[in-house]
Amino acid sequence: MTTPTPSSGEASSRNWLFMAVAAFLTIAAGIGTFMWQSGGLVAPGGGEAAKDADSAAAAAGFDTKDKAAIEAIVRAYILENPEIIPEAVQKLQGKQAAKRIASVRGAVETPFAASYAGNPDGDVVLVEYSDFACGFCRQSVSDVARLVSEDKNLKVVFHELPILSDESRVAAAWGMAAAQQGKYYAFYKAMFGAGRPAQATIEQAAKTAGLDMAAARTFVASKQAEEVIDANIRIAQQLEFSGTPSWVIGNKVLNGAVGYDELKAAIDEARAAKKSVS
Repeated sequence: MTTPTPSSGEASSRNWLFMAVAAFLTIAAGIGTFMWQSGGLVAPGGGEAAKDADSAAAAAGFDTKDKAAIEAIVRAYILENPEIIPEAVQKLQGKQAAKRIASVRGAVETPFAASYAGNPDGDVVLVEYSDFACGFCRQSVSDVARLVSEDKNLKVVFHELPILSDESRVAAAWGMAAAQQGKYYAFYKAMFGAGRPAQATIEQAAKTAGLDMAAARTFVASKQAEEVIDANIRIAQQLEFSGTPSWVIGNKVLNGAVGYDELKAAIDEARAAKKSVS
């Protein structure tokens, strides 16, 4: 079988294509660095990316005029199609989030005791990190209930992330005590329904959920309760949550009261991804 030999014109076109890619990466690296710096964070390596592109161009035999011409073409394209920049940044952020989730997936998708709702053997796991003092978390309770009701193959795992007050940390410990008694979801709904965490509302929620109050108080005072909460906070920092509620589904992190539709779409996406792999 004979392999065709490219003409000089084809080779030149390929070289120009190579330079276009290199120039695009150089410009994108500069834009990315600017965007990170504007947000108060400096992305390391932006200058190195430009140097790498220069080195690659020199190694390929391109002179300064070639590189300048390609950069001008790519710059014009970016200016005429600026939407590619946020698209590229979003894709990069998605890849970074997936990598971070992969490193802690086991801990994230494993509930403390029985702190879950829905199908315990569900094919997709939606994880919520919430604070009982969080109004946006309270707003999401009905979304979770609807998802659990409609999707019989969904498992929702709850993790306590009490960051708003000392009282919310106490309520979180009571939530875990409820999980130990197999009554977490009942407490979750009762606590959010009772109002902001305080001694009276916490006890009201615990009684509504049917907890053994003496056993619950023993756990709340235990070192284990503090350790689990601290571990949740460390994972939240690692996954770069911006507040509560925060959700983990498949390879995505969603921040805030995103609503039923966005949660449902993320669940469907995670389920489709699992099916495509299996």
